[in-house]
Formats: sequence, C-alpha cells, structure tokens
Amino acid sequence: MSKQASSPYSYEPQTPQKKSKTLVIGLTGGIGSGKSAASDWFAEQGIDIIDADVIAHQVVAKGSSTLRKIQKKFGNWVLNGNGEMDRAAVRTHVFAHPEALIELEAITHPAIRETAKLQLAASTSPYVVLSAPLLIEAAEAGLANLCQRILVMDAAVDTQLARASQRDEQSVQKIKAIMVNQLSREERNQHADDVVLNDGNLSDLYLKLEPLHQSYLTLAQQLKYAAD
Repeated sequence: MSKQASSPYSYEPQTPQKKSKTLVIGLTGGIGSGKSAASDWFAEQGIDIIDADVIAHQVVAKGSSTLRKIQKKFGNWVLNGNGEMDRAAVRTHVFAHPEALIELEAITHPAIRETAKLQLAASTSPYVVLSAPLLIEAAEAGLANLCQRILVMDAAVDTQLARASQRDEQSVQKIKAIMVNQLSREERNQHADDVVLNDGNLSDLYLKLEPLHQSYLTLAQQLKYAAD
C-alpha cells in the first residue's frame, strides 16, 4: 500500500537514485502493536536492526556531549548522584512543561539522527530495518526521511492495551496516556507503504512478514543495481 502523506507529520520519501545502495525500511506502530516481535523476526533473517529507542539512550549516556547540553539548558538537577541522566526527573518535568519537551528534543533529535546515519552506513545486511515508535510523529527528528519505505505494525486498540499491560505490567490508564501522544491507527496507516495487521499469534505474524521480507530483498537488489 502506497500513500502520499499530507498531514503535519508528513515525510518525503527519497528515490533510490538519490540515496545510498542500502534499502532502509522504517518500522513503526503504536504501543503493543508488535514492533519488537517484528524486529526480532527480521533480525533472525540476518537483517540489521537500528533501534531508535536504544540510540536515544546511547546519546545521553554519562559524560556525553548531548547530556552536557541538556545539563547546560536545564540545570544540574537533570543528573543523578552518579552523573547519569535522571530520566524520571526529566520525564516528570517535560510532562508538566510541554515547552521543555520541545527544548529537550531540539537537543536530542539531531544526535539521534546522526547516530542512526552512522549505523546505517555501517550496515552490511541486504537491507536495514530502522525501528522507531514515533517514526512518523517525531517528524523533526528526520528519521522517516532516512527510509525508502515505511512498515506499520497495526493492531486493534483493545489488543494494544492487552499486550502492553501484560508485557510491562503497566496500568491501562498509563498505556492510554502513552497512546494519546501517538497517532491514531488510521492516521499512522495513511503514512505507510506496508501495513501488517498483527491481530493473531506469533506464527500468524511471521507468515505475514515472510512475503514482505522477500519483497524487500528484491527491492534491495534493484536499489543496488540502480545505484551502480
């Protein structure tokens, strides 16, 4: 499924001739949609996975330049006794002060994007999966623009709530609060090139991912030849 994005979260897919020889698949979806299960399956097929959540933690590691910028912007309270970022304190602060979230993301998003680009350049698999929960929502991070295709994991809201609460033992109210900051299913799917309805068990999911994997391998080969 291919659609032209037209909302404030829109991105502009690049043509293969303008990008590197590596096909990049952006993987996203709401909480409890099965992104991790899909990433794990692709990894088992020998595909490199770049996880934006992991990068987000790496760029604010103790002593990093990004963490120093955050400290300079907000104050020493952002650090705990070990000199690491006090994530709970920062999370509480930006939740109460939306403008602070914008300021924080202005610091972290460029670092996340540059790290992702470095990891993409180092990839050796036939294609790469760039996994990001807010791939579309966080348009200013620019991660979607690193991708040739967007794969959305889709699931009914009730399914999302059930999976997320069982996995993380979070309250339904907390999960709903997270979902408020994410696009609706309909909005997210409008930005997708491929949508997988993950409403069954893992075996069902894998059966749906296999033909996509084969398609991506073909596209990766075509991209490689076009770039030569």
